[in-house]
Amino acid sequence: MPRQSVTPPPLEYDADPARFAVDTVLKRDVFSTVERGTWTDRHGREWPAVRRRWNDVSLWFAPIAYQLAAHEIHALEKVTRTGVTTPLLAVGKRFLVRGWIDGAPLQIARPAGDMHFFHSARAALLTLHRAGYVHNDLAKQQNWLRGADGEAWLMDFQLALPFSRRSKLGRVLAYEDLRHLLKHKRTYCPDRLTPREKKVLATKSLPTRVWMATGKKVYRFVTRRLMSYSDTEGRGPRVTQVGPRIAAALASHPAVAEVHMSDFQTLGGKVGLYAFVAPSAPVTTDALRAHLSTALPDRPHLDHLQIVAALPKGPDGAVRDDLLLLIARNQIEMLDQLSGSEAVRLQVAEIARGRLNLTDRITRPAA
Repeated sequence: MPRQSVTPPPLEYDADPARFAVDTVLKRDVFSTVERGTWTDRHGREWPAVRRRWNDVSLWFAPIAYQLAAHEIHALEKVTRTGVTTPLLAVGKRFLVRGWIDGAPLQIARPAGDMHFFHSARAALLTLHRAGYVHNDLAKQQNWLRGADGEAWLMDFQLALPFSRRSKLGRVLAYEDLRHLLKHKRTYCPDRLTPREKKVLATKSLPTRVWMATGKKVYRFVTRRLMSYSDTEGRGPRVTQVGPRIAAALASHPAVAEVHMSDFQTLGGKVGLYAFVAPSAPVTTDALRAHLSTALPDRPHLDHLQIVAALPKGPDGAVRDDLLLLIARNQIEMLDQLSGSEAVRLQVAEIARGRLNLTDRITRPAA
């Protein structure tokens, strides 16, 4: 199971937010903003870290944001030393700071055939339950991290709850944690499911069946219609609506062979769009942007346009969206490990060298 390689500093309360230096915005939604950077402890030591802050949420969402944050803090105080997640380093007014580990969320890591990861994930989940907590949000792939060491790490404890094995409801919640893990195993290692695991997958608990038939529909109506919130990791309509229009317009240029769109969080609080363009003939970014202005009279904003020799592809011929997404988000530590072949690794390294999103160089002073 996951192990901490470095002993974290003692947990600080009433911490000063100024001691966190932001490198990159990882996620932003109506309940909080998650940022990667460096935390300096009270002794002046620097730690790679992640900060979640809820200091600038709307008044409409503030009560929910505070409750989610309280859940996460209480859970992390109990489980931070178990090795199933990164340690809680500091808590301050409307923010918390956690340790950072090199890794990629499940939907990017895509651990196909990687039974070591799923053995590690099962062990981490059992450890969490023995510590008296259920995660309660493991259906989301982004809440599972595959570390550079190949181990599984649990992320995002905003919905985590204490439970007792003597409580029927607690046992149901623990069962659902396991069932959601097995859904991911079915996605990436379907041939390694045991008969018992297949039975668990086929058997939703009664509260889950009731929730899906009633409460989930109400939840979706309230959050998506009334609150205009969709739990898409802060990506929003620019990715689902504007991005495809820009991609189609770029692809219509006679010198363009392929286009792939990715997204990233900007320091200004918006979702940025990043186009990777593989040309079929010599062309400049200025020419492509001029073409966009003509093809799309409403001129939707495109933050970055990078011309690359070719788009990286997997054995099935599909564009490696996972690798390009990491480059667009300036999270390049895992590229070598995830590339899968030497040819793709070299190709992706060249694209990463020319990347245009360099938020860490913008936010941190030169040495």
